Amino acid sequence: MKILLVYPKYPETFWSFKHALKFISKKGAYPPLGLLTVAAMLPSEWEKKLVDMNASRLTDDDINWADYVFISAMAIQKESVKEVISRCKSLAARTVAGGPLFTTSPEEYDDVNHLVLGEAEAILPSFLQDLKEGHARHIYKPSAHPDISKTPLPLWSLINMKNY
Repeated sequence: MKILLVYPKYPETFWSFKHALKFISKKGAYPPLGLLTVAAMLPSEWEKKLVDMNASRLTDDDINWADYVFISAMAIQKESVKEVISRCKSLAARTVAGGPLFTTSPEEYDDVNHLVLGEAEAILPSFLQDLKEGHARHIYKPSAHPDISKTPLPLWSLINMKNY
């Protein structure tokens, strides 16, 4: 299975530090910790690739390469999320989305194939089992809070830390 993890672009605001990052030769202020952690929770035999749109460009080839495109975002990234979902849909790519934006307003994302809401540690295993068995649902919500002491270390190998 090939998984593309996409972190949408932050809009240009004071807090994006876009102009300040140029002075220190960096592309992004923060690595996408949530997606790196989700990547570590996926089966090790799956191929994984991460595109942080704040540090690099998302291409159609990236999307076409993947069996599934995983998207995670915060509310501030909403406009970029809409563009990513639209591109995925136009390329017939299957999408899985989670993170604060999707958890707080899942009704706005009917175009996403699978919504994994809440903390991934609590619900991702159920989604992955259903996906393996061929009957993944549209929405997954946890019934309990996860034990974060069991959360794996982020899969840092997917990014170039020199970008941050």
